[in-house]
Amino acid sequence: MPHAVSPDQEMPSFNGEKLYVNDGLLRPDQVGALKRSSLDLPLGELRRRYHQDGYVFLKGLLPREDVLKAREEYFKMLAPSGVLKPGTEAVDGIFDDAKNAADFPGIGAGASPGNGKPGAETAEKFVDLALQAHYTDWYKETFCKHPMLKDAIARISGWGPERTFPIRRSLLRNNTPGNKAIGVHYDQIFLRHGEDTSFTAWVPMGDVSLTGGGLIYLEDGHTLGREVEADFTRRAKEAGLSEEQTKYAFNQNMLSTGLLSDGPREYSDTFQRKWLVTAYEAGDVVLHTPYAIHASTLNYDPSNVIRVGTDLRFVDQSKPWDKRWDKYYEFNDGV
Repeated sequence: MPHAVSPDQEMPSFNGEKLYVNDGLLRPDQVGALKRSSLDLPLGELRRRYHQDGYVFLKGLLPREDVLKAREEYFKMLAPSGVLKPGTEAVDGIFDDAKNAADFPGIGAGASPGNGKPGAETAEKFVDLALQAHYTDWYKETFCKHPMLKDAIARISGWGPERTFPIRRSLLRNNTPGNKAIGVHYDQIFLRHGEDTSFTAWVPMGDVSLTGGGLIYLEDGHTLGREVEADFTRRAKEAGLSEEQTKYAFNQNMLSTGLLSDGPREYSDTFQRKWLVTAYEAGDVVLHTPYAIHASTLNYDPSNVIRVGTDLRFVDQSKPWDKRWDKYYEFNDGV
């Protein structure tokens, strides 16, 4: 674990649990609770929360059985890589702790520029299978286009069903216990070739315990994200960059991976804002704005459960949107 002192000397981060990020343990004063919502709330209240908080955390939006079915299909695909503990069910996604977690790196954790292929030769089979899952019908046709998800976004956005469009490129990420977590970012960094009106749906594919590597959101991070974007645009103009050059995220103002920072702990201190956290259940969905700043914790699930989640983006197809995303995910696509 990434700490310099004995775990017994460290204060729990939240609800008695120690939450680790890439640059160490989050302190109690750096952590708060993600606000829960549901579709039972009036539509006006859901819209208010989405715009005021930068996200809306919808408990039980999707049928639990639909999510677990997708999880089962995913781990059936990945099982030949040896990632699962022998004698366990695929749907449980239990990591084989007799193996080295470094041999099973996650896709899209921001570890390499331009979405390069992670891992060495030992990881090749696992990583290739994780990539292939993006192209299966159970994922791209059934799960990504779940009608209950599209309907919720069509209503909350006000776009309606005809204009609400799920774009093809998505990131189906796994996070085996102890591996690198997702760094600090907001989505408009990577969707800058379109209007800043997209919706991201982060969908945990299975239960994610508080220490299991779930997404964390910076408190009022969407306001800071807009400030960062405005500052980035100003710097680009001062540097003499053209409008086209300004659209690209990989530049001197950010890390080579496009992230704002690799370390959520330091980022919290720099901007004096808390990270909002929760445990997730299969069926939960977080909808967030393109400026909502988020990251993830390291996966230290006590039962070695592999965290799986997907980032699905929706746009108003009547408005300009980033057509670079009109394709399925592949390594080194530069997006």
